Amino acid sequence: MPTRDTRRPNILFFFTDDQRFDTIHALGNKQIITPTMDALVAEGTAFTNAYIMGGTSGAVCMPSRAMLMTGRTLFHITQQGQSISPEYTTMGECFQQAGYTTFGTGKWHNGKESYSRTFSDGAEIFFGGMADHWNVPAYHFDPTGKYETTRPIIQDYFYSNKVTERHCDHVTAGKHSSELLGDAAIDFLQRRNADDPFFLYLAFLAPHDPRSMPKEYRDLYDPDTIELPKNFMGAHPFDKGHLKVRDEVLEEWPRTPEAIRRHIAEYYAMITHADAQMGRVIAALKETGEYENTIIVFAGDNGLALGQHGLMGKQSLYEHSIHVPLVMCGPGIPRDERREAFTYLIDIFPTLCELTETPIPATVEGQSLVPVFDNAENQLRETMIFAYTELHRGARDARYKLIEYAVDGRRTTQLFDLQQDPWELTNLADDPAYADHLQRLRQSTCAWRDELGDTQEQGTIFWNTYSSISD
Repeated sequence: MPTRDTRRPNILFFFTDDQRFDTIHALGNKQIITPTMDALVAEGTAFTNAYIMGGTSGAVCMPSRAMLMTGRTLFHITQQGQSISPEYTTMGECFQQAGYTTFGTGKWHNGKESYSRTFSDGAEIFFGGMADHWNVPAYHFDPTGKYETTRPIIQDYFYSNKVTERHCDHVTAGKHSSELLGDAAIDFLQRRNADDPFFLYLAFLAPHDPRSMPKEYRDLYDPDTIELPKNFMGAHPFDKGHLKVRDEVLEEWPRTPEAIRRHIAEYYAMITHADAQMGRVIAALKETGEYENTIIVFAGDNGLALGQHGLMGKQSLYEHSIHVPLVMCGPGIPRDERREAFTYLIDIFPTLCELTETPIPATVEGQSLVPVFDNAENQLRETMIFAYTELHRGARDARYKLIEYAVDGRRTTQLFDLQQDPWELTNLADDPAYADHLQRLRQSTCAWRDELGDTQEQGTIFWNTYSSISD
């Protein structure tokens, strides 16, 4: 185990939007180009079983980001993450109280009030879910915390190309969002007060659609050479609910191999472009002389289907939607190692606190990963549980995974052997040989209801419906 620096380390946090777990070259995807992420894997520890807990709305990233910033479980955040209650200490608040300069740039989907108390500085701040990458409606940092300026007219590229009012104080037209945010982070590193440690949070809008990027990155990927996922389907095999949410209408039914290859090529190109901007920021960090004393975190807010199981979005509990990348490197973190311990994004907050010797706020429910750094055999939990709105509940252990659906008075159950069937294609739920595994994982899902607050409207709908319908 490396000796931890006696100085308080800085924190540089890269957070991508819609990046799935299997999109890093060094971790097995030989089709994608990710030299910066690969370097972080080589210089740090990659968590190969990192997950989100699911989502309480179709905009899965909103609760995911609220959980990340508070370290709280899915049903212990407020308003599905649209805002963060002042009673919950955010990650940035915690480090401000510890003497850090906290700088935020990029996407913030959890309300202006929570942003204002999280960061003491910032630039190119985007409040919302997604934006045209070449015309990001953003705010300059407002020390009053009001962010009230409105730019009257801006083209909205997401909702039928309508011209709408967007709240911002400037639009940087013609510069891609990933470059815009990279520039903001570099500017902060170059001008900051070197006497104080910093917490720099860069939340990319990429690779979220609309997927556009500089031509040289798009040209790196020929759709004709892209491999289709083994679980590609033209449509989902049953009604899981929310089959026509926004993400799903981005491609026609049935999904075709040609269309999905094009989507994947654009997705990979967006990730490669974001990877290059991460590299620019790290290069600037090295120029400041602070690289060796900086903890770098790279993670994604949720995954994306892109043709897997006939789906396009992240509104499910399949691996492609809830399994995310997580890599950490820097002081106190082993180099070039993997950890298979079950990890949620809510564990990042207490981990950073322990690595920086910062008290963990009482409102944090995640668990520090430091014991897992110290010993690869250490486990934080034996089972993981997941939820999506009032429709799905799930659980997995070291081998098996359960997903339960309650849709329109009908129960559907899936049980997968992830060791033998990582693409989740063979449903074992009706096989008597797996009845014990099915029952064990069903009992685990009840922890949502009995221990973790799944008792409000969504939980009540699921559990009442689930208990009243037959298999």
